[in-house]
Amino acid sequence: MKKAIGKRRNWTDWILMGTEKFGNALPHPATLFAIFALSVVVLSGVADFFNWQAVHPGNNETIGVVNLLTVDGLHQILLGMVRNFTDFAPLGIVMVAMLGIGIAESSGLIGTLIRKLVLSAPHKMLTFVIVLSGILSNTASDVGYVLLIPLGGIIFLAVDRHPIAGMAAAFAGVSGGFSANLILGTIDRIIRRSCTNCRSDNYC
Repeated sequence: MKKAIGKRRNWTDWILMGTEKFGNALPHPATLFAIFALSVVVLSGVADFFNWQAVHPGNNETIGVVNLLTVDGLHQILLGMVRNFTDFAPLGIVMVAMLGIGIAESSGLIGTLIRKLVLSAPHKMLTFVIVLSGILSNTASDVGYVLLIPLGGIIFLAVDRHPIAGMAAAFAGVSGGFSANLILGTIDRIIRRSCTNCRSDNYC
């Protein structure tokens, strides 16, 4: 029976299965974050040793590397930790959205919406609906990356399709349509403010 099932699989099934197996083999996201953070610290020391520099294209200022392996670098990490966390622009929107998502999931609202979406949309249109939702998710800034990508996998799994394909479709919609929304989004105000400052400073 297993051999018969294996014969019916095409090359896309094997690619998706391999991608899923590779993804499951990755460490926990918190572990990945710690590895990347330590890598930045080590790379800063390497870059400082080789005296890597870059020229700012706007003011032609030469920017050097801050060695985080030194005492001053350690002080910069510790003193700027809270400021880096609170000054990260998408953080506030994502945290508020995740609070709402948590309440919606606990109350059963998300499950109901998923079932309604699956039942109301034809199976042939699911990919289009997910990609379009990814484009429109830019209205809520970066929430599409947090919510819609796993949601695409859940929706595909509910209709007996591979969840990795649903996540890939959602990722394509969110990334490919980012800042190209059909309606106004949060990035439009930032672009307008930047263009206003650009004109006032005669940079354009």
